[in-house]
Formats: sequence, structure tokens, C-alpha cells
Amino acid sequence: MQVTQTSSQGLKQEYTVVLPAGELAAKLAAQLAELQAKSQIKGFRPGKAPIGHLKKLYGKSIMGDVLQEAVNDANRKIVEENELRIAFEPKIDFPGGQEEVERALAADGDFSYVVTFETLPKFEVGAFDDISIERPVAEVADEDVDKALQSLAERAQEFEDRPEGAKAESGDKVTIDFTGKLDGEAFEGGTGGDVDLVLGSGTFIPGFETQLEGAAAGEQRLVKVRFPDDYAAKTLAGKDAEFDVTVKAVAAPKTLGLDEELAKKYGFESFDAMKTAVRGNLEADFDKASRDKMKRALLDALDSCYSFDLPESLVEQEFANIWGQHEQESARAGQSVAEEGKSEEETKADFRKIAERRVRLGLVLAEIGKSAGVKVEEKDLTDALVERVRMFPGQEKAVWDYYRNNEQALAQLRAPIYEERVVDHLAKLIKIADKTVSREELFKEDEE
Repeated sequence: MQVTQTSSQGLKQEYTVVLPAGELAAKLAAQLAELQAKSQIKGFRPGKAPIGHLKKLYGKSIMGDVLQEAVNDANRKIVEENELRIAFEPKIDFPGGQEEVERALAADGDFSYVVTFETLPKFEVGAFDDISIERPVAEVADEDVDKALQSLAERAQEFEDRPEGAKAESGDKVTIDFTGKLDGEAFEGGTGGDVDLVLGSGTFIPGFETQLEGAAAGEQRLVKVRFPDDYAAKTLAGKDAEFDVTVKAVAAPKTLGLDEELAKKYGFESFDAMKTAVRGNLEADFDKASRDKMKRALLDALDSCYSFDLPESLVEQEFANIWGQHEQESARAGQSVAEEGKSEEETKADFRKIAERRVRLGLVLAEIGKSAGVKVEEKDLTDALVERVRMFPGQEKAVWDYYRNNEQALAQLRAPIYEERVVDHLAKLIKIADKTVSREELFKEDEE
């Protein structure tokens, strides 16, 4: 095997590799001999089929495997001898074209190819004691607990039928059938039967619920509405519609009680136990929001500390992932992929910057974790897998087996755990000052 480095530009290293015909022929001969010993071909005694005959039958197929193995071995040797840290699968080109490939498959000549490796950038992680960030914190107020309890009570809200002929009021639950029409024609998705609707809940299109107030069971009403301009289904946005509605039942809400009975509905021994659990859940939510904000500030600080060339293949892969997700979300919402006030190309440029940031920070965190000896424990990975499995009731075994037998899928579970461990490590090295904020500010979403 002859290897010659032909180019070194930034993170890309290019090599020309020549695999001599003699070496390839020897490997082919060895495999044909192995095949001969196992062969059972009609017209020949077991294990006695002539090598020439086997070569005629299987030579090209076997040579394909020989070439693939030889290329893999050669590439592995280049990586090891040159201590390359590979960012992506190598790119292979055949300067001799298909003709040279065919000759090699026929064991009739040398086989040459050009392999390009994209490597990871080299950089020093340095110290982190000069990084100072703020961590927003907020206390769980009694008011927050009361609101959460009220919300749970509303979810468990029960209704009782109003007397015959009673008219529906705001807060009542009506059971309706309806058919929506545009210009007199029924439209897709505009029909429903036995639908429960709490008047005043804002569940339906603005103006729909108020026009049912005062209706009694058995009454029919014509409801006229206008779909909001920003309605998710673009075919309906901003259009006037009419709904033929039949009110089938009217029920009044029972009095909500924040009491022992509510606690029992949710499986608690007492209302005090329920209240304590709700506060604990809220505190966990507040702590998570606080950590997320701290992590974002830390990543912003790291992003400003490092500047180095990024592997194009990793950036392209990350961009493809986030742009594809953006396209799917835009399609579901019936919206353009272009952000408001921007062209599609400008929007793509913004998403590419996001991809570059993610790749850069991913490399930085990976290097920091490597230097610090950060590990993902098997228990952490198993816990994450169990949580994933729970998301697919009835398919638990299939999902479990999929991840356990698919290293790439398992790596997708491991990656976020590893990132959190590195953040934990960094949090011990940097300066963090707690800053008391309001609940609203704590849960305010950050832009990418």
C-alpha cells in the first residue's frame, strides 16, 4: 500500500492511496481457497470445485468485499499513524473512474482512490475562574401554590345537568353537534358531534362560545364567526364562517372545593399532603428554570471565549436537522419558513448561525468533559432509557430493544446527559451569583 498526502487545508486532510494488484490478488486467492474448502457445487465433489471456476462464479463479488476491507484498513491506518481526530465519515473519490474500479474488481490492476478526512479543531480549554454569570432565582409564593391547586380543581371539575329548559350561562358545559360552512359549503375539519364545550373557556374561535349563552338543550343556533388572521390553518385564516349548532345538553358546574375530597380524587391521603406535593413540584420547576437560565448564561460565556474553524460536515448536518424541524413546524402551522420581515435565504442564514453555535459549543463541552474525565454512568443511561420507554405504552419491549441494539440511538440518549455532567463540572469552577427575580422573569423564554 502506498499513501501520499496530497493536500492539507484547514481541517481537511487529503491522501492518495494505491492498493497494489498483487496484494489484492493475494487476498482474493485466500478467500477463494477458504470458499473452496466449504463449497458444494453441482458437478464437483464437496470441497473440490476448481479455484478458476469459483473465481468465475464469485470472484467479482468477493473482490468487492476485499476492496472494501482493504480501503477500511488503509483509512484506519492513515488515521492512526497521523493521529487524526475525525469529525465525520471520510469522503472517498476514484480519480480513475469506473473503468479502474472494474479492473480492480477483476483483479486486473492496482486500485487507487483519494480519501479526504475532515478533522476536529485543536484548541486549549484553559481555565474558567474568570467567568462570572448570574443565576436567576425565585421563591415559590403561596399564591403560586393556590393557583396550581385551583388549576387541579378545575381539571377535576364536575358538572350536573341543569333542569329541562334551563338556559346555558358562562361557565356551563354544553354538549353540541356542529357543522361549519364557508360560503354555504361545509369545510374540512369543521364538523363535530357530541362535543363538550365549557362556555367562557376560550376553547373555540373567538365569539363562538358567547353566541351559545342563553341556549337550552334541544335548541339550534346559527353561530357566525370570523377566523383570526393568524389562525393556524391558512385556508381559514381571516375568513367569515357560519356554524349550524345543535345544543344537546346543558350542565352547570358543581362548586369547586379545595378540600379533602379533591385530595382523594388525586390519590392523596389529605389536602395538606396534596398541598405539600404541589409546592414540591413547583419548587422543582423553579429550580429547573433557574438552572436552565444559568446554563444558557454559561453557554453564552463559553461561546464568546472560543473561536476556531468548524468542521463543515458537522455544521451542515446540524443545520439540516434544525432547518428540517423548522420546515415541519412551519408546515403544521400553515406558515412560511421565512421569518417575518426576512427572506428564506436570510432565515436560513440565521439558522446556520445557530447550527454553528451548537457545533462550536458541542466541541468545547466535549473537550472540557474529556479533560475533566466526565463520564456518563450506566445507571444514568438506564434511567433515561426507562423514561423514553414510558413514552410508548404498549411498545415498551420493542423500544427498549431498539435502543439497546442501536449504538447510535443510545448515543442520542447519552449526549444530553453528558452535557449536563459537563455543566455540573463547570458550575464548580466559575463564579455564580444568585439574582432574585419575579416568577414571570424566571420563566420568560429565551431566544435561540
